[in-house]
Amino acid sequence: MKQNAESGFIEALVLDSGRSIQGDLFIDCTGFRGLLIEQTLHTGYEDWSHWLPCDSAVPVQTESTGPAVPYTRAIAHEAGWRWRIPLQHRVGNGLVYCSRYMSDEEAKARLFRDVEGKTLIEPRVIRFRTGRRRKVWNKNCVALGLASGFVEPLESTSIHLIMTGVTRLMQLFPFDGVNQSFIDQFNNESRLELERIRDFIVLHYHATQRDDSPFWRYCRNMEIPESLALRIRLFKESAYTYQADGELFRVDSWIQVMLGQGIMPEHYHHLPKAMKDQDLERFLNGLKASISEAVAKLPSHQEFINQYCKASSAA
Repeated sequence: MKQNAESGFIEALVLDSGRSIQGDLFIDCTGFRGLLIEQTLHTGYEDWSHWLPCDSAVPVQTESTGPAVPYTRAIAHEAGWRWRIPLQHRVGNGLVYCSRYMSDEEAKARLFRDVEGKTLIEPRVIRFRTGRRRKVWNKNCVALGLASGFVEPLESTSIHLIMTGVTRLMQLFPFDGVNQSFIDQFNNESRLELERIRDFIVLHYHATQRDDSPFWRYCRNMEIPESLALRIRLFKESAYTYQADGELFRVDSWIQVMLGQGIMPEHYHHLPKAMKDQDLERFLNGLKASISEAVAKLPSHQEFINQYCKASSAA
């Protein structure tokens, strides 16, 4: 790596072959290693593992044992959760866990105890640390993907964050040279986006009734970000929730997690008082009927795949 002695800007990448590639702007897509953003520019990392303690995952693929269902399953266990993702010719499985409460061998045994079908690959342990770079854009380097930070895979947000990062860079592209206002705006938008995703995922862990293991007792009693604590208070006190501008998770997502995990409002929102009881009942019944009618006409998930995007048997 060649850096300007005065500004610290990256001037060129030096390959193993000795070839030097010069540039004005560099994009770091080197994953957790952060070869440019961290190992070269020493940007710093804000660790969120005290809110999201899972730090390991063991993935494995298995043969399908039946028709694909139209959903992914996330199933809690005593030290984290596991996933089951049905695809056309195989099923993706994995176990996410906190290494403080479960060893790698225990995790593999726990995973194989619950998977169905013949395994297609050997499992391997993946380590991660939830958090974010203190700057996603530092000097003339922009980090995208895992190089910019990582919020664990519970809501599978990595591809979305890559897309929004690319879009943000297009909007703030330094055609006339890197300037600080672009850097500050890019970093501020990136920080807010990731913190809101973080809060939504922390909610899944913190709002739990489980008291059957040290891991869940920790999550249940841990201190949470004030931004999330405010959302919970708003919902508990008045059934109010919101979706900030540019926020990934919608109002119905927040409501479903809060209600589903036992956070019940102490009072209802008074807007429905604008409708008479019989009008409100008629509206809700009509909504239910229209949904039921639409669902009754739908093909099964497997039928839809076969008609629309069936893969070849060699895939």
